[in-house]
Amino acid sequence: MTLSAFLESLSQAMPPAGTSPYLASLWWDGKGNWQKAHDIIEHLDGDTAAWVHAYLHRKEGDRGNARYWYSRAGQPMPEVSLEQEWKDIVTVLSGR
Repeated sequence: MTLSAFLESLSQAMPPAGTSPYLASLWWDGKGNWQKAHDIIEHLDGDTAAWVHAYLHRKEGDRGNARYWYSRAGQPMPEVSLEQEWKDIVTVLSGR
């Protein structure tokens, strides 16, 4: 799925069928539901989950917790806007 298709899907009530939990988390965040996004990602393991988790805590404003999760993900704390980081992660995770 392209970034533009993912963005268009935000007009729907639910994430597209077959969406990974990582992208589903970002989808709910894109809909403005940070809590649902966090609820999805907080119980997942691995670098990808840690990266999304880091982004969510950065968005929340908890930079200390975000730093921890970026470290777990093997990612640096980004210098870009939250909007740009969201798009970057969606692009990487969707393979486009």
